[in-house]
Amino acid sequence: MKLSGRVAVITGASRGIGRAVAAKFAAEGAKVVISARDVERLNAVKSEIAITGAEVTSFRADVSNESDIKALVRYAINTYGRIDILVNNAGFGIFKPVIETQTEEFDSLFGVNMRGTFIATREVLADMISRRDGVIINIASLAGKNAVENGAAYAATKWAMLGFAKSLLLEVRKHNIRVVTICPGSVDTDFGSGHRPNRDKILRADDVADTALLAASLPATAMMSEIDLRPTNPN
Repeated sequence: MKLSGRVAVITGASRGIGRAVAAKFAAEGAKVVISARDVERLNAVKSEIAITGAEVTSFRADVSNESDIKALVRYAINTYGRIDILVNNAGFGIFKPVIETQTEEFDSLFGVNMRGTFIATREVLADMISRRDGVIINIASLAGKNAVENGAAYAATKWAMLGFAKSLLLEVRKHNIRVVTICPGSVDTDFGSGHRPNRDKILRADDVADTALLAASLPATAMMSEIDLRPTNPN
């Protein structure tokens, strides 16, 4: 049980990568607090995990809403006394040429993908710093390192996430807090349009979850700060 007794908060956990991470962490002994906007899907994931005997609670939160994020963090600490692992997974994509991208769409992307990550991270830091322990895992994308045609706004949020995480690491490592950013390629989920050509050749949500587990379960003296995750054979 690689995460036995650890408390993990996972955003965007009602589907896709977040759902897989929650299930994986719970199976390895973590007490998981799952969060998302869709209460029905969130409850379904909670039931799936609870039936295995793992400890799981859920809290409805929209990461574009600062009050929701603060309430989520308070809930987790009030329930379990601490937060050991934060997984900033909530995010979405809009893919269209810049000339067709509306300002509201741009703002919405940054509000969820980057602003939400910033606020959630800031809110858990006091607890982690006081205990000199914690892991912050950000789910970014290879789009945060590469140009993406018709995906400029989305890619910008992931480039921003990488810059944020790299800088954060320098601030908090002296408190024994590890910051890990995972950059997957295309993953077989309903993210974006949900259309995934060559589905047997791309990553699966469980691949990302296994990577997050590896990052979270390393010895306290070691840290993978950034992980590029690609399919072994995409051809």
